[in-house]
Amino acid sequence: MRQALHRLDIPTHGKGLVMFTDAARQWVAETGIETGLLTIWCQHTSASLTVQENADPTVREDIRRFFEALVPEAPGRYIHDDEGPDDMPAHLRSMLTQTQLSIPVADGQPVLGLWQGLYLFEHRRQPHRRQIILHLIGE
Repeated sequence: MRQALHRLDIPTHGKGLVMFTDAARQWVAETGIETGLLTIWCQHTSASLTVQENADPTVREDIRRFFEALVPEAPGRYIHDDEGPDDMPAHLRSMLTQTQLSIPVADGQPVLGLWQGLYLFEHRRQPHRRQIILHLIGE
């Protein structure tokens, strides 16, 4: 068994989904590991990860709108607002989604369906640089 570890820095432009599928695929291929398990970890409490539709951008917009309605920014609703009115809603959205993904690897590539993409889900209004850790174990 072999292991490899890598960090992706992903710039965001405020709330929304940022696809990083190509960067993950490229790194997995570069490791030379043909079969294994890719763990993807988000190092933040106000951003998360998801596998989602990669073709129609209206899916991503509907997801963004759904989370705006589910966990709204509402003055006075939350006690924690140290970094502004989007602070606590961002933590809640992250908690409702995922900060870790496990993706099988076969033939040197993450096993994703035709319409599946890997996304960082930014929950804050302001642009950020988010760190995603990729850990691959296999042979």
